Amino acid sequence: MEGSDPRIEIRLPLWVAEKLAHPACASTVAERARFAIDLAALNVAHGTGGPFGAAVFERASGKLVAAGVNLVLSSGLSCAHAEVVALSLAQRALGTPDLAPFDLELATSAEPCWMCLGAIHWSGVRSVIASARDEDVRAIGFDEGAKPADWTATLRERGIAVTIDVERDAAIAVLRRYAASGGEIYNAGAGD
Repeated sequence: MEGSDPRIEIRLPLWVAEKLAHPACASTVAERARFAIDLAALNVAHGTGGPFGAAVFERASGKLVAAGVNLVLSSGLSCAHAEVVALSLAQRALGTPDLAPFDLELATSAEPCWMCLGAIHWSGVRSVIASARDEDVRAIGFDEGAKPADWTATLRERGIAVTIDVERDAAIAVLRRYAASGGEIYNAGAGD
């Protein structure tokens, strides 16, 4: 459109910057999962997006590289899922679209949807930690797309380690809190 700004800009809510003022170091898989779930819970509590959080950590040290939350509604961009935001910010922080040389791990409050599964593959992260399951996300009304039934095998075949169900109950609680508060379920049944 004439006169429109061609830039795409993703801005994390101010509370994320405050949370990251003291960089996190999460040495265990459970700590990394809890960090992502905490981001999701804060996103719901602050009313800044959907009930999803993600973070990229160095696998060996547990040092936080980047964090993201779901920004679909605030940005007006359907691809602004927490995983995509976190991976994009990690790429920006490290100055490259290829994260493979850095041996990084993505922790996410829920299994990746169809789109995020592709983003994970193309990003170069070497490991994924997922908390809530696909069926937990679908249970509150979100459409996760037509991803492979055995999505973990799909990633493992590409050399990406996968750990699921880490702190699952805590992640489900965030999803339910979002639904109970009347949080918008966008793109529900998009494939119908």
